[in-house]
Amino acid sequence: MKFGIVVFPGTNCEADVRYVVEEILGQEAYYLWHKEKSVKRYDCIILPGGASYGGYLREGAMAKFSPIMEAITDHALKGGLVLGISDGFQILLEAGLLPGAMVKNDSLQFRCQDTYIRVENEKTPYTCLYSPGEVLKIPIAHAAGNYYVDEKNLKELEEGGQIVFRYCSPSGEVLPQYNPNGSLNNIAGITNGEGNILGMMPHPERCSEEIMSGVAGRKVFESILYWLKERCAL
Repeated sequence: MKFGIVVFPGTNCEADVRYVVEEILGQEAYYLWHKEKSVKRYDCIILPGGASYGGYLREGAMAKFSPIMEAITDHALKGGLVLGISDGFQILLEAGLLPGAMVKNDSLQFRCQDTYIRVENEKTPYTCLYSPGEVLKIPIAHAAGNYYVDEKNLKELEEGGQIVFRYCSPSGEVLPQYNPNGSLNNIAGITNGEGNILGMMPHPERCSEEIMSGVAGRKVFESILYWLKERCAL
């Protein structure tokens, strides 16, 4: 399988993602500079973390105008897999591929720490190898991870099973005190209605092998690979 890893000016997690894809999954990974205009040869597109364009205007606000975003939008609308991590999630929101927006953390501080998230939907291409309600210890690193969406869209997310991850306690309790950024309803990751686009603030690539603080995030990437292989076998 071929993974395309998008690089914008300011992206800084592309090498981490590529390491997971190539060294852990044993798959092909290629960097895609933001000025490229085609993603047709790739099975999954990943928008990694990092402050695209320095985040000077608003995280993701400038990246959405990069030439590659038109190709990614076309890929997504045709059912192709797209994963946005941290700043990548923010770009997906700014581009309108996912509903809602990110604002500054309620602490007004940059948060770089381990958190716990609970798997709310294990039936997506990104979570199909997780168990329902499984709790993952996974790091975050962001200044604007406070997810907000209006009441109508929140209802649709809740009722449609589009909320994939929520911040929680080590034992899985979803309570305000375990929310590191003020995100609405403790939301840590969502999909679109079709489930082929995932945006998540925590960094699964930073916990994909034991030497790097555990393997809780590895199954996000293994789930993608499993899903793609199963689809190809049909």
